[in-house]
Amino acid sequence: MNASTERLPRLLALVPYLIARPGIAVAEAASDFGVSAKQLRKDLELLWMCGLPGYGPGDLIDLSFEGDTISVNFDAGMSRPLRLTGSEATALLVALRTLLDAPGVADADAVRRAVAKVEAAAGQAQPAGVAVGLGVREGATTAKAREVVQKALRGNKALRMTYYTASKDEITERTVDPMRMLIVEGRGYLEAWCRRAEGVRLFRMDRIDDVTELDEPAAPPPYAEQTDTTAGLFHPQPEQPVAQFVLSPDARWVSEYYPVEEAAELEGGHLRVWMRYADLSWMVRLLLGLGGDAVVEAPGDLVAALRSRAVEALSRYR
Repeated sequence: MNASTERLPRLLALVPYLIARPGIAVAEAASDFGVSAKQLRKDLELLWMCGLPGYGPGDLIDLSFEGDTISVNFDAGMSRPLRLTGSEATALLVALRTLLDAPGVADADAVRRAVAKVEAAAGQAQPAGVAVGLGVREGATTAKAREVVQKALRGNKALRMTYYTASKDEITERTVDPMRMLIVEGRGYLEAWCRRAEGVRLFRMDRIDDVTELDEPAAPPPYAEQTDTTAGLFHPQPEQPVAQFVLSPDARWVSEYYPVEEAAELEGGHLRVWMRYADLSWMVRLLLGLGGDAVVEAPGDLVAALRSRAVEALSRYR
């Protein structure tokens, strides 16, 4: 890293750092930033020329020195906390969860703490209401499940697990012969031969509620082949129905996160989307979760199913 790329993050961090420590000694601040007192003074001199548009008196950052101490008189807005946009928060969460799912992460606890902080910060995201959780069923057992799966893969052992199937909204018990762990579209998966389904299946790691290593070897049949994930996991088929719905500006993330057939811009930042789906109940849950941010136009059976589920939920609430 060259001097300029090292200096920029330091300059950005200096003002909030000094605001939190009024009257701090130059030598102490320099030590905290790992630079010499001379370099820190050069950084402070540069900050004097930074500020808000207009760049006149009252616009620029103002610092004061008393002996060998520093204080900030005017911060030019640099004390305000970082505000993530919806797309920024989503991208950051996907990257962090990808890192968490990668085998051999040195400090998984630190990554999980970062995920929690970003999810909390996403409450301030703009536009408001952007869903950054991506439907993940994060739980306290996720990290433990990952450790058990990795150990079973290393020891070539079978697994018994409790698994949540989102498309059917059900929890099942399964015995599987693990084949590999992989990351697809930012998600961690266990690929295994499922003895219940008698086929190769991909199990999302964050949907494994409990898993136990068995005292028997993993023995997928010789004809069990690894899944080709180069084109993603969902492969639309011509016979599958197409949902047509309009998304509000706050829900446009849906068209970016899920594969869509087509999207058309509308007035006011709204987006009309055509999305092929394989399971009616899954599509109903997705759209209901969007609330008033999605207006469904077709097909008729989807509209009817949504209306029925909404009426049922409303009657239970009352």
